[in-house]
Amino acid sequence: MNPSICKKEIMKVALQFILFVLFGIQSYATLWQVGPARTYTYCSQVAPLVQDDDTVQIDFATYINDPQVQWSKSNLYIVGVGGRPRLQAGSIIANDNVNGKGIFVISGSNVRVENIEFANAAVIDMNGAGIRQEGINLFVHACKFDGNEMGILQGGTIPNCKTTVEYCEFLNGGSSANPGYQHNIYINHIDTLIFRYNFSYNSIAEGHEFKSRANYNFILYNTIANYQSVDSRTIDLPNGGTTVLMGNIIEQGPNSANSNILGYGKEGLSNTAPHELWIVNNTFVNKKTTGSFIDIASGTNKLFLKNNILAGAKTGGLILGTATTLDSSNNFIDDFISNCGFVNSNTYDYHLLSNSVSVDAGIAISTSVEGVLLQPDKMYKDTCLFESRPLLNAIDIGAYEYNSSSSVPEFLVRNNFEIYPNPSSGFITVHYSGTDESQSFQIYNPIGKIVKEISIHNNEIINVSDLPDGVYFICPKNNSRATLILFHCN
Repeated sequence: MNPSICKKEIMKVALQFILFVLFGIQSYATLWQVGPARTYTYCSQVAPLVQDDDTVQIDFATYINDPQVQWSKSNLYIVGVGGRPRLQAGSIIANDNVNGKGIFVISGSNVRVENIEFANAAVIDMNGAGIRQEGINLFVHACKFDGNEMGILQGGTIPNCKTTVEYCEFLNGGSSANPGYQHNIYINHIDTLIFRYNFSYNSIAEGHEFKSRANYNFILYNTIANYQSVDSRTIDLPNGGTTVLMGNIIEQGPNSANSNILGYGKEGLSNTAPHELWIVNNTFVNKKTTGSFIDIASGTNKLFLKNNILAGAKTGGLILGTATTLDSSNNFIDDFISNCGFVNSNTYDYHLLSNSVSVDAGIAISTSVEGVLLQPDKMYKDTCLFESRPLLNAIDIGAYEYNSSSSVPEFLVRNNFEIYPNPSSGFITVHYSGTDESQSFQIYNPIGKIVKEISIHNNEIINVSDLPDGVYFICPKNNSRATLILFHCN
């Protein structure tokens, strides 16, 4: 890397973060390690010991039949290292009459969970969750939820709560013992849910792929789909509120038990946020021979539906219910999926062909909703990633811009590299994608001076305890893009 380029980038980012560094960063007091070769072999052994601000690292392995784990402390960072560990629930949780909520029950606030798989959670009440959220503010990154009665379940009402779920995979959520009441993800009454770059699919037993009662929902650049299982609505927003649905691929399979894909306010418009549904640049696909696309409660304040592809049968109508303000212009709507110009709908590839009528057929939208501009700049990329959405002429209709294969991928920690824990407690793990070969990195201080050079293998733990307390930037060596990640060393 050109040292002058990197120094300029470092100085720019350092200035942006200086107040945060001085006043906002707290140190993670203790690093706890869980693994087959560690002192603590299960999370349940560590959870009673952790304190606020601690980090818990879980080694890559399969952990079977651990008791329910209660995380009651706040500002925790719980992360899988060396690969994605699998926490597989068994009979202990299933037969727990006292606790009986799921694999992780998080009652502390401001907890981050990263790079962990949660599987097979089932409890006596038939709502066993991979993660049960009970505290204020939760951040879930790059996790997988497979075969749980609920992937993530937020229970009850938590005012002033924000939950963010990103880069996660959800599948096979539900329970044949209680059909229709378990879902891949189910968020109850919180203030805000951000759901982005996720893949949620194939709920079973008439469950939803996505259900949220949050006042504000930002559903951005996901694939939310049913392919062959017997699910219900793909997306259910039962209490209304304000929702932005942008840049998603939303598919209903042939076996769905419900007749519509998206439901809004169907259990009453009781949320406190304005009842506004903003649906922009999505691709909806209905592979049932019957049904409708959008079912809204009459009395909805606004339905804004623009630049969407709505492909497949709509025997029940395109939109059910009425809104005070309805703007549903400039969409591409066709009963026949084959007319939409998709690359291959049989393999679920909904990129556009050059001759698709949706190419350059969209309109520019300058509206913002709660700070989110309704102009998509990203596209979902399999699996649980995104890429940039280049705009060559007029925007295309749907979730994809034509010729996306030639676009430059957006820099992401998932596409390039990431470090954890951040802030560091003396050790960091560097994760990068694309190769298992050793990579060279340089660590800079905020004034652009190289303080350390390291050559490491993927997911290798690096000792940085020799660095003085402060803020540092790590860059791949000889990377002309000058990509940077901030971390703090204590």
